[in-house]
Amino acid sequence: MVKLLTILIFIAAILLILLVLVQNSKGGGLAAGFSSGNQVMGAPRTADFLEKASWTLAGIIVLLSILAAGINAGQNRVHETEEPEAVEQSADEAAEDANAADFQEEAAEK
Repeated sequence: MVKLLTILIFIAAILLILLVLVQNSKGGGLAAGFSSGNQVMGAPRTADFLEKASWTLAGIIVLLSILAAGINAGQNRVHETEEPEAVEQSADEAAEDANAADFQEEAAEK
């Protein structure tokens, strides 16, 4: 699930980059050549659409990031609850190995 969210975040980031590049900034931007054509064609609100789309994509990226972090934290909690049992088992196995080694040493001395 986290991989899917990461892919969605990546796609949204690429789209956001493209939208920012197309927007008409104070310095002109890539949209400078198209701005007069848009006004003649009757679409002076294109900049508003691009700005709203940029804010929407930014919000989507933030929400997906928070969701991915929450899911990842939840998965880590599940693994943390399993670890003490594994530690106890490995401690028991280590104790058994130590006892077996002591027994072998005692047998070798006799």
